[in-house]
Amino acid sequence: MEHTPLPFDVAGVERWLRDHDLHDGPVRLRRIGDGHSNLTYAVSTGERTVVLRRPPPPPLPRGAHDMRREARILRALAGTGVPVPRVLAVAEAGEVMDVPCYVMEHLDGVVATGSLPTALDDPPGRRATAEAFIDVLATLHTLDWHGLGLDGLGRPDGFLRRQLDRLPNLIADADGGLPAEFEEIRDRLRTTLPVSGPPALLHGDFRFGNVMLAPEAPARLLGVLDWELAGIGDPLADLAYTLATYAVPDEPTHALTAMSAVTLADGFPTRDALAARYADATDANLSALPWYESCQLFKLAVLFEYNRRKAVTGPADSRGDPYYADPSLVEGLLDASRRRAGSPTSQPGPTGQFDTTR
Repeated sequence: MEHTPLPFDVAGVERWLRDHDLHDGPVRLRRIGDGHSNLTYAVSTGERTVVLRRPPPPPLPRGAHDMRREARILRALAGTGVPVPRVLAVAEAGEVMDVPCYVMEHLDGVVATGSLPTALDDPPGRRATAEAFIDVLATLHTLDWHGLGLDGLGRPDGFLRRQLDRLPNLIADADGGLPAEFEEIRDRLRTTLPVSGPPALLHGDFRFGNVMLAPEAPARLLGVLDWELAGIGDPLADLAYTLATYAVPDEPTHALTAMSAVTLADGFPTRDALAARYADATDANLSALPWYESCQLFKLAVLFEYNRRKAVTGPADSRGDPYYADPSLVEGLLDASRRRAGSPTSQPGPTGQFDTTR
């Protein structure tokens, strides 16, 4: 049992697990994950281990950290080509703790952010791992989300414009103004906004830190984790996020590539190679991909700046995660966004917009 206070009553969790036939011994909890978002615990009960997910302690932004929504997505994806853990039980607020939560199966795999499992850790294994990784994203974007019962999960119309209009409000002043370095990027993105193709089910945070690999060859994903940012929207936004957070040699790292330095090793494909493989699987037109990557990095910079301010100037009793206090995290993401925008393939079409349809 960890020594830091838990945001729930362990006895209540134990009773809940027993009611769902998920308990066969004394409960032991271990915090897992990077700790910057929803709280995840490995819960051991005798010979069995399950995984408990709950939101962080309040206050919570409206609509954020919705455990019922996350569990709904996992259940819908069961049996598709996108591997996910099986949901075992879902509790409403007040049933087990003060917020909704759920329990899912524990997968016996590896979240590889620094190195791969030994059986895969050579150039051919690294390439196969990256290809399996991008293939799952392509499969996700080709699923029939209507048929999976995921209507209402998001509003695809105006998806890109809405994000550029609303997300920066997190760091705007009372008159709606942004710091100059943010405003310059936001305005450029607005004036070169792509025309989105058909919407798809998006993960929202698809990177090596959020997938679990099988520890043995051949390379395969056991499960895709952390679906809290999932929705319906432009699939190239999802692809761009994945590529923009994929570390490559001879390029300055930023906050997200530093979390997945595993892909710096010899044998991992380039971003261009992964993008080409995705396009072959989905028939996507990637001519505007640099715009999408720049946009995703800009959005990350906004979120990191918002959290930096909470960590530095927030009230002492509710100050944010000190991880975010370092201003170089924001600067690195802004610099990366500018670099992506400077790609020579980032050329607007005849209407002044990128056309990503085919």
